[in-house]
Amino acid sequence: MELVELTSLREALVGLPGVNGLSIEQRKRMTIAVELVANPSIIFMDEPTSGLDARAAAIVMRTVRNTVDTGRTVLFLLKRGGQEIYVGPVGRHAYHLIRYFEEIEGVPRIKDGYNPATWMLEVSTAAQEAALGVNFTDIYKNSELYRL
Repeated sequence: MELVELTSLREALVGLPGVNGLSIEQRKRMTIAVELVANPSIIFMDEPTSGLDARAAAIVMRTVRNTVDTGRTVLFLLKRGGQEIYVGPVGRHAYHLIRYFEEIEGVPRIKDGYNPATWMLEVSTAAQEAALGVNFTDIYKNSELYRL
């Protein structure tokens, strides 16, 4: 429980997904803990961060790091393939990143106080591309930023 940072929840009920009990991120860490009980020398993980926001993904990845620090080998698939949709300065308070994406027609503006990394991941999904009728990779490759 300590290794996966769930000590504070040792008395909690797992519950039903989306109804009560542990959050998705806590469930993923609990799944890792259950696998660790068998004390395997190697652990395979398929997209342990899928479905998580940036904060929850960071917690799960810290759990993976804690596991590696015990001498175990961890192999995981995060995503296959991938395309660049933004490579450039982030800026103070992610100013440049936000400005770049908000200039793309149809991309919703970031709400005050919202995490810029999470916002960027949400507005640039394949579903958003389809809904907006855009291709973020093509937009980036045709941008002034790409030519720099």
